[in-house]
Amino acid sequence: MTLEKIAMTQRAMVEEQQARIGNQKWTQYLAAFIATIGGFIAGTALGWTAPAGPMMENNQYSFVISNENLAWIGACMPLGAMLGCPVTAGLVDKLGRKNMMIMLCIPTLVGWAMMIWAESVAWICAGRLLTGFASGSLSVIVPLYTSEIAEKEIRGTLGTYFQLQVTGGILFTYVIGSYFDVFGLTIICAIIPIAYVALMVLIPESPNFHLMKGNVEKARLSLRYFRGPYGTVDQELSIMQDSLAKTERERVPLMEAFQTTPAKRGLFIGLGVMLLQQFSGCNAVIFYATFIFKEAGSAMEPNTSTIIVGIMSVIATYVSTLIVDRLGRKILLLSSIIVMAICTLLIGAFFYMKANEYDVSSIGFIPLTSMCVFIILFSLGFGPIPWMLIGEIFPAQIKGTACSVACMANWFFAFIVTKFFSSLVSAIHIYNTFWLFTLFSILGTFFVICIVPETKGKTMDEIQEMLGAGSDLTPPTHANASIDTKGKY
Repeated sequence: MTLEKIAMTQRAMVEEQQARIGNQKWTQYLAAFIATIGGFIAGTALGWTAPAGPMMENNQYSFVISNENLAWIGACMPLGAMLGCPVTAGLVDKLGRKNMMIMLCIPTLVGWAMMIWAESVAWICAGRLLTGFASGSLSVIVPLYTSEIAEKEIRGTLGTYFQLQVTGGILFTYVIGSYFDVFGLTIICAIIPIAYVALMVLIPESPNFHLMKGNVEKARLSLRYFRGPYGTVDQELSIMQDSLAKTERERVPLMEAFQTTPAKRGLFIGLGVMLLQQFSGCNAVIFYATFIFKEAGSAMEPNTSTIIVGIMSVIATYVSTLIVDRLGRKILLLSSIIVMAICTLLIGAFFYMKANEYDVSSIGFIPLTSMCVFIILFSLGFGPIPWMLIGEIFPAQIKGTACSVACMANWFFAFIVTKFFSSLVSAIHIYNTFWLFTLFSILGTFFVICIVPETKGKTMDEIQEMLGAGSDLTPPTHANASIDTKGKY
C-alpha cells in the first residue's frame, strides 16, 4: 500500500509538472517580442522627423531644406506605408510571414542609406518612401503573425506588443536625436534592421503558413515550439487542419468572399478603429506637445518635454499589454475615447480663451494635464488595440487582404493628418481643430459601444460567429453560404 501511495504521488507530481510545462507560454512571448521589433523599426521611421526636422533646418545637410520640403519629408513616410500594404497582401501567403519580415529589412536599409548620403531633398524623400514602404508592410505582417502563434488567453497581450514597440521606437529617436546629429541618428536607426534579421533567425515560421503550404510536419514542429513539449499540439493541429480544409472546400473568388457578413462587418470595424485612431487627435497632441509645455509655463527644453511625452506613451502602452486580456478590448477602447474627447475639448477651450485674450495664467495646468492624460489613455486603448483587433476579426480567406486594406487606410489617414494639420490650424484656428478631434471622439464613443465586439478570450471560430458567420440564409451552393468557416484558426 505504501509503494502504491508513493507511485500515485510520483504520477501526480509528473502530471502536475507536465501541466505546468504545457502551460508555459514564454516561447510565444519571446517570438512575439522579436517579431514586433518590426514595430520598433516603424517607430524609428515615424519618429525620425521630430529630432531630424530642426537639424535639417539648421543646415546639417549640404543643401537647403525649406518648410515645405520638411512637410513632404514627413508625409513621404506614411505615403510609402500606403504603398507597402497592398504589395504585402499579395505576397504574405506566398512567401511566408517570417520570410517577408526578414526581406523587408532590405528596403529599410536602402532607405536609411539614401538619407545618410542624401545629395538632395529628393533623396531624403525617396529614403522616407522606402522606410515607409517597409513600415506599412510590417504593420500588416506582424499583427498577423502574432495572432497566429498565440493561444487565445494571451492573444490580446501579444497583439499589443506591436504598438508598444512602435512607441518604443519613437521614444528611441527622441533620445538618440538629443545626443547625435542627423547623420548619427540615421546611422543608429539603420543598425536596428540588421539586428532584427539576426534575431528573426531564432524563431519559427507561423504553423498556419506551413499548413497552408501542406507541410504538416513543419507545422507540428512550429506549434511544438510555441506550446512546449507537453502542449496539446496534435489536437490543436487537427483543429487547424479541419479549418483549413473547410476554407479550401468552400473557397470563393476574393471579391465574393468580401461580400459575406463577417467580412463586411470586420472590414467596417477595422476601418472604423483605424480612422478613429488617427482623427482622434493623437498626432496633433504630440505635434503640439512642446508648444503646450511652453503655454503651460514650463521652462523645460523642447527635447526634454518631447522625451517625457515619449516615456509616458511607452509606459501606458506597456500597461495595456498587462491588462488587455483581463479587462477586455472594448472597455479599454471606450475608456480611452471618452477621456480623449474630454482632453481635446479642454485643450481647445484653453486656446480659445487665450485667443480671445482671457486671463489664463491661473489655468495653465489645464492644457499640460490634458495632454498628459490624453497620451496615457490613447496609449492604453486606441493606440495599441486597433492593431491587435485587425489580427482577430477577419475571416481566414480574406485576412491578408483585409489586414492590408485596414493598414493602408490607417497610413492614408496618418498622411492626411501629417500633411494638412498645419494648414487646418491656419484655416480654422487651433481651438477649432482640437474641437474637431473632440467631435470624432464623441462619434467614436458610439462606434465602440454599438459596433465593436468584445473578442477577449474568444477563439477565431467564436469571433466569426459574433460577426455573423452562418447568418446568410442563401442555399449552400451560393458563395455566401461558406462564410461560417472562414478564419476558424
